[in-house]
Amino acid sequence: MKSIVVFCGSGDGYNECYREAAYDLGAMLAERGIRIIYGGAKIGLMGALASGALENGGKVTGVIPTFLQTQEVAHDGLAELIVVDTMHQRKLKMHELSDAIITMPGGWGTMEEMFEMLTWGQLGLHEKPVGLLNVNGYYDALKALSDNMVTEGFLDEFVNASLLISESPEELLKKMEDYSPPVEAKKIMTRQTT
Repeated sequence: MKSIVVFCGSGDGYNECYREAAYDLGAMLAERGIRIIYGGAKIGLMGALASGALENGGKVTGVIPTFLQTQEVAHDGLAELIVVDTMHQRKLKMHELSDAIITMPGGWGTMEEMFEMLTWGQLGLHEKPVGLLNVNGYYDALKALSDNMVTEGFLDEFVNASLLISESPEELLKKMEDYSPPVEAKKIMTRQTT
């Protein structure tokens, strides 16, 4: 993996562990020579992620819509800042620039970004690993909800298993490196286009 999209909050959360985890992930990816593609802000977890990478010699590309450039306070120390018109263009550009996706704690926007990438993978539109960094058990309830979707027949088990989850960034990266896309996703795409 040469570049990873990281979706995370523009806020800090109430527990300092979230900001520390974002900084540490940025530093770890920088040390491994992996470029970070993210939302382009210098505030919240996004800012901590970028700082962790930049302070450890990493390369960071931000992608931000024009209307958020001032609201989220665009980061001015990045290797590259790409300004787009819409949120959809932001996600698409981030996807185009990346080999993999990691989601950290965040709110509705972070969830929406991750779920779109998962859905694209489910439909066979990409074969990139999608990882969830479960800092401080933040996503335990989401994992339980996903398992319940399988139990109730609204989500295939292979789709549920395609979301790679760990509390450890090192373990998560290992899972992502070892990831093989499910053959079932290709079957779904073939079935829908024939």
